[in-house]
Amino acid sequence: MRIISYNVNGIRAAIAKGFLNWLQQANPDVICLQEIKATEDQIPTEEITAAGYPYQYYFSAQKKGYSGVAILSKIKPNRVVHGTEVTHMDFEGRNLRADFDDISVMSLYLPSGTNLDRLDHKFKYMDDFQNYIDALKKQIPNLVICGDYNICHEEIDIHDPIRNKTVSGFLPEERAWLDKFMKSGFIDSFRHFNKEPHNYSWWSYRAGARGNNKGWRIDYNLVSENLKDRMSRAVILPEAKHSDHCPVLVEID
Repeated sequence: MRIISYNVNGIRAAIAKGFLNWLQQANPDVICLQEIKATEDQIPTEEITAAGYPYQYYFSAQKKGYSGVAILSKIKPNRVVHGTEVTHMDFEGRNLRADFDDISVMSLYLPSGTNLDRLDHKFKYMDDFQNYIDALKKQIPNLVICGDYNICHEEIDIHDPIRNKTVSGFLPEERAWLDKFMKSGFIDSFRHFNKEPHNYSWWSYRAGARGNNKGWRIDYNLVSENLKDRMSRAVILPEAKHSDHCPVLVEID
């Protein structure tokens, strides 16, 4: 199974920039999208079907033009779960899961901590998400949690760790949470295959950050440890430029 995660920063804007042509070339079996910023009735679902993805699932935020996640699939899932049933987590449309025969794929958009209120919300979300996943793993051991975690795990994952140490997304408390989450039974699929620096998945639109590769790696495909021997490849795809993020891919046999 070829799985891609991609924060598209507005699915309609991404489509206008050639996202569907790229999708056909990349040809994942499943793609998890974050920050779709649209409701299903605003999305050209017929065009997406024509691109080879007849199974489309959307979980939009209650606030128009904000947040939201989606899963597009060539394969029909056995079950799709919208949200977590935790109200403060679900009103912004941040979790969507598709269960296939022996693997479940989740699209996650973890909040950013752009100000103090949002940072408090982010920490509450992270704690409740950990509890949700701890319970879910007992029912579904083979999980792939794809998404924008809005956290760089280690210094290698950010272009300037010194100057960003007090910025949300690289705070010690955020990094410690992500480290603990991974150690609760997940593999950072990209780092499993690639230990090299200067690999990022998000760049600011300011000051030519992408051209200069001054980025952050905040998008992950975290894979249950019991799928470790079935992972065959994991890469970042920076040539895709429909967003301020780029896609990240994992292949699981």
